[in-house]
Parts: sequence; structure tokens; C-alpha cells
Amino acid sequence: MKEIDKLHTGELYLPDDSEILERQVKCLDRLYDYNHTRPTESEKRALLLKEMFAEIGEGCYIEPPLHANFGGANCHFGRRVYANFNLTLVDDTHIYVGDCTMFAPNVVVATAGHPLEPTLRNDGFQYNMPVHIGSNCWIGAGALIMPGVTIGDNVVIGAGSVVTKDIPSGVLAFGNPCRVQREIGEHDREFYFKDRRIPRELREKYGIS
Repeated sequence: MKEIDKLHTGELYLPDDSEILERQVKCLDRLYDYNHTRPTESEKRALLLKEMFAEIGEGCYIEPPLHANFGGANCHFGRRVYANFNLTLVDDTHIYVGDCTMFAPNVVVATAGHPLEPTLRNDGFQYNMPVHIGSNCWIGAGALIMPGVTIGDNVVIGAGSVVTKDIPSGVLAFGNPCRVQREIGEHDREFYFKDRRIPRELREKYGIS
């Protein structure tokens, strides 16, 4: 099996293989073009994202600079995904993100790892494990999501968290390592920040009860 065929199998491989590097450089050229667009070039950005990503839904917005090992070529984003500055996608294998998920600044989503055994690491061996992030999630500033993690739907990950294990749907989770703190529930249907209540008209409009 060629090294490039191991990118998505979880097997150890050597990422400096010439065939892998050739593909990667082409992807990074398009990422360079994206990061050097002007704020007024929204249509150009949207077209580039469609070329760069494996899948990208309508209404997605990614604020440059975007950093990605393969320029998004292994990323599958749903509709209306929003990412603030400095999203880093270590997309050596697949990253899946559901509809309406938001990334605060400086989030890292990593799929690549290296063996703990030092002689293998010294020769540059790597493995990749996919990451799944559900729909309608909010990933806080500076959060780190590690290889192989699955995050459910309607999840809030607190700023600065290091997510090393799966997180179920419908919870607030934060910390290092990231842990579930509580379910998102009745209190959150009344208050949006500390003692600030969600206005009645919004609760009625969106059926929040």
C-alpha cells in the first residue's frame, strides 16, 4: 500500500512521501489565494471554499486567515457554518462539521497524531483519526479538539478547553481535559448570559418555553 493510501485508514505512514507532498502543496496554493482575498471579495471567497473543501454547505463563512494542512480538502462542512479568525484544521484526514456550528477565534481541530515510541517519531511516522462535530454547536475561543473525537449536536465547548474524549449532545462542556459540566436546559431557555433574560418576544418567536 502506498503512503498516500494510508491517510484515511488510521495506519502509521510517512507524511513526507513525495506523492502526499505534491497533493498537499496544490491544496496550500489555493488556501494562500483564499487568505489573500479582500473583505469585499465575498463571492470570490465562496467560490474558493467550494474548490478547496471536500464539502461545504450554503451560507458558510470562514474569516481569514484560515490554516489547514490540506487547505480544507478533507473537510466536510454543513450549511451556515461560521468560523472566526485563525481556525486551524489539521485535516490530514476527514473533519465533519454539522449545520449552523460556530467556531470562535483560534480554535484548533486536529486529526493527526504521532506515536509515543520515540524511534518511530524520530523518523516522522504519523497516523490520522477523523473528527466529527455535530450541528448547532458553539466551540469557544482557543479550544483544542484532538484526533478521533466526536462532539454531538447542540453542544457548547468552553473557551480554552482541550477536548480529548467524545462529548454527548445537548451539554455544556469545558476544562482541560474537557468534561461535561451540565446539560443545556431550563435555565438556558430563560437566561442568555448571567442574569440577562431572553426577551419575551424572542422566546415567543422561536417557541422557547
